[in-house]
Amino acid sequence: MKGVSASRLAVIAVPLVLGGCVTAAEVAQYSADDAGFATVAMKSLEASGKQTVWVQSREEATAIAQQVHERVYGQTISADTAVQVALINNKGLQAAYAEVGISAAEVWQQALPQNPTVSVGALGIAAPALGAFRAIEAVIANNILAMFTRRNRVEIADTRFRQAQLTAVLETLSLAAATRRAWIDTVAAFETVAYLNQAQAAADAASELAQRLGESGALPKAGQAREHVFYAELTGQKAEARLAARLAKEQLARL
Repeated sequence: MKGVSASRLAVIAVPLVLGGCVTAAEVAQYSADDAGFATVAMKSLEASGKQTVWVQSREEATAIAQQVHERVYGQTISADTAVQVALINNKGLQAAYAEVGISAAEVWQQALPQNPTVSVGALGIAAPALGAFRAIEAVIANNILAMFTRRNRVEIADTRFRQAQLTAVLETLSLAAATRRAWIDTVAAFETVAYLNQAQAAADAASELAQRLGESGALPKAGQAREHVFYAELTGQKAEARLAARLAKEQLARL
């Protein structure tokens, strides 16, 4: 490093280090394990009245599975229970929460300063001092550019982070609404099956009575056929209702 003293390099490098530093509070805002999720959980709780969790370890997943088992196994599931289980157990929602963590890590990365480096190339062999200053000047310009654009880069990454938070809240509330609607559809489908069972039992009795009346001559063939057709139609409607109830239950289970 002929022509440039070590003290001069130190004078040049120290301002770059100081200029690129960020506060510990600024970095810690995005470096927590659950960075940004507290806001998502709070807004979701305010809007839906239900808690949600971001599972990040095997132990947490095991605890959530145990909670789900206790809430649904051998229990009559209400709409509130279905919504709460969905918010803590839906895998698609966990992916949305993971996006919040990824965007927080991007902000954290942009907030960290770049370590300045000073190197001297072999450009100024004929004029060593001039060559050294040219090499150092190129490195200084690079660090100054990173320093002056850091705030803009952090703000852009922070905007994406806030957007990921709002998207997670929206998906949480959408899942809650879809689960409540699916629960209502499921209950309605099974109630329809129950009513059709009662109607079919009555139609079965009417069909049997019509057959006996027909055998005695008290009811004509047309009347007997009408009762038999009504019973057959109810049988077909009950089969369709059972299929609809099964599909509605599967949809609720997926959510």
